[in-house]
Formats: sequence, structure tokens, C-alpha cells
Amino acid sequence: MARYGQAFKDKAVARLLPPESASLEDVALETGVSSATLERWRSEALGQPERERVWTAAARFDAVLTTAAMDEASKSAWCRTNGVYPQELDQWRASATQALAAPEEARASPQQTKLDRKRIQELERELRRKDRALAETAALLVLSKKVEAIFNRGEDE
Repeated sequence: MARYGQAFKDKAVARLLPPESASLEDVALETGVSSATLERWRSEALGQPERERVWTAAARFDAVLTTAAMDEASKSAWCRTNGVYPQELDQWRASATQALAAPEEARASPQQTKLDRKRIQELERELRRKDRALAETAALLVLSKKVEAIFNRGEDE
């Protein structure tokens, strides 16, 4: 009998519960867990208070989209119905906004890219020069040891 961690169970059950409400068969195919087990997990989760349910990222994003056009009264009613605090909804909105804004701000300008390429070329050139110097130093060290070994052998005789 397979044992699943609580985090795995929470994610699977969150897919089954509103607002995502995926079908048992779909979640069973995705997770590899039987429909009967998923049904048992869902009934156990429904027995818990709504505050303890886990929301998937897709469900949180859907909640943000659903409540975006609502006024405060209807948003509060929606939150009570779905067991979410309005502050959580605001946090989800902030994190979604941050996630969507990050790639644009992180993208480098063409001028910065050109400067980066130039810097990379300079660093590679310096690295090649240091590699050559290191190889030359190693060769000189080996030769000096050989010369020393040859002349020390001659003194012993």
C-alpha cells in the first residue's frame, strides 16, 4: 500500500475542491492515485473547517481574477463563501502582479547586453593569458626539477 505525504494529499484535494473543481478522473490520471482514494481524501477535507484547506497556485490566480472586478461588499461575500480572508486575497494579487512584472524588469537592455558581451570577451582573453602563464610556469618548474636531479646525481658519483 502506497503512502503519500500530507503536502501531496493537500495538492490533490485542492484540485478537487472549488474554485478549481477538477474531476476525480482527471486528478486520478495526473497523480496516479485511485478515484476511491481521492474521494476519501476529499470527504476528509470537506470535514475540516474551510480555513484549513489548501489553495493551489491556479486556484489562487483564478480567485484573484474572479474578485478583481467586484466591489468590497461582494468581494467580502465571496471571501466568506470560499473561506478566504480579504487580506489573503490581497496577498495573492500582489504576488501575481509581482510574478507577472518580474520578467520585464529583469530583461537587460541591448546596450547592457553589448557591454556584457564585451566584458565576457575581456575576461576570456585574460583567462587564456593566465592559463598560458600557468602552463609556462609548470613547465619551468618541471624542467628545473629535472636539471636539479641530473646535477645532484652527478655530485654523488
